Amino acid sequence: MKIDEAGSTVGTPAGTGVDGVRNFRDAGGLGALPSGVLYRSGALHTLSARGARELTGLGVRTVVDLRSGPETADRPDVLHGIPLTHLHVPVFAEQRWPDEQMALYPAMAEHAGRAVLAVLRRLAAGDGAPVLVHCASGKDRTGVVVALVQTLFGAPEESVTEDFLRSNTALGLSEPPLSSPAPRGHNTRPVTAAHLARALLWIRSHHGSLPAYLRTRGATEQDLAALPVGTPGI
Repeated sequence: MKIDEAGSTVGTPAGTGVDGVRNFRDAGGLGALPSGVLYRSGALHTLSARGARELTGLGVRTVVDLRSGPETADRPDVLHGIPLTHLHVPVFAEQRWPDEQMALYPAMAEHAGRAVLAVLRRLAAGDGAPVLVHCASGKDRTGVVVALVQTLFGAPEESVTEDFLRSNTALGLSEPPLSSPAPRGHNTRPVTAAHLARALLWIRSHHGSLPAYLRTRGATEQDLAALPVGTPGI
């Protein structure tokens, strides 16, 4: 891993926010993934000038946008001229996906591999990190992609799940009452541990391991060599 050859980490405490961006936090500090090299958030279409300065202060060099084409066209990221690499790697190319959460997560697992690989490559590049990954709310698509990266870096599943669930607090989401009427939009639905477990189960049942899954999405042996020694399946 070429994140910091000196062994030091950059960034700020996990609770740090960025003005104009929802659900922003440091996704590192788990397993062999240092703090200050991988961030996660909701969309950047409302990023303020102050928020842009805050991103610059964190040293963010790459933004990976997981939203569909229609979403990015409707609400493009506003970066205020920050000098960084902006990658659009949609989990779903079109704004169509399963409505039911327990069906959505296996579908995201199936389609998230290219995005995971893009993040890994930017982390491994000498000038690629820190990386910010985002979708619309930063909880579902971002949740799956970040969880897979954290897992690949040896983070325990319970720690990955704990970070995944922090989006509920950040977004003010809670389970709807039993009498709740028609299904709400995904952006208003909380995430659960069962959702993430379903995504991980889909990958393991179809591919056996995360590295094997990434190989089917175009990962090379050089890509996998950047992962920590001992990653299952390498």
